[in-house]
Amino acid sequence: MYGRVHAVYATDPGVYSGEEFQIKGATRMSQTGRAKTKAQDAGWRGSVDGWLDAAYDALKESGVDAVRVMPLAKRLNLSRTSFYWFYEDREQLLAALLARWRDKNTGGMVSQCESYAESISEAILNVFECWVNPELFDSQFEFAVRSWALQSDEVTAEIASADEARMHALAAMFRRFGYDAEGADVRARTIYLTQIGYISMKTSEDIVIRFRRIPQYVSVFTGKVPKRRELDRFYGKFGYAEKEPGVFVPLVETFEESTADGE
Repeated sequence: MYGRVHAVYATDPGVYSGEEFQIKGATRMSQTGRAKTKAQDAGWRGSVDGWLDAAYDALKESGVDAVRVMPLAKRLNLSRTSFYWFYEDREQLLAALLARWRDKNTGGMVSQCESYAESISEAILNVFECWVNPELFDSQFEFAVRSWALQSDEVTAEIASADEARMHALAAMFRRFGYDAEGADVRARTIYLTQIGYISMKTSEDIVIRFRRIPQYVSVFTGKVPKRRELDRFYGKFGYAEKEPGVFVPLVETFEESTADGE
């Protein structure tokens, strides 16, 4: 859930389509005008994804009221009528935005809950990737959609459905590792509601600070102490290594040090 037309340049200025005109005493057809029309016809209206990307950026920057055809056309340097080649109206564009949010954030989180893991600690770390990698879960997008819901009962219903699906996936993950139904449900809610709180408060943390807290988060949420290799694998996915307790360095520095030691 998450419409385009433009005037055609038939000929160069002062030239009538299908008629002849004089240039430096010579009579000829406007080849330049026809070439210009053909080139513009190929890409001047933008694309479905181009308009959707512009709407996505506008929503995150300024809220749903900024997702309107004319401002988006100006952002893309396209005509307003170009929009209607791809979307019937603004409502269809908003529906496409909701679909993108649903596929990206709910889809990404559920997929991480279902990812292979040898332990509950590793499974939780798979989920934690969502909070660090915006390609899996876009927190700014999440905040924008939840703000949008304050103006729309339809979006409120979409969020309620997404919340249920995400917590269900988290609870299923815990049950997979032997937790009883009630315990799995409470742990799932604790993880999810904590993260939604982070997003709603627009909390911003340096990645290293977040890394330092990861082991305790895992212990609190699972009742288990994560193994060092599980944590190292998690940090490594984001290009870091824990050089000593609480001290994180980019992996490239670790590689350079090990290379120097071997010389």
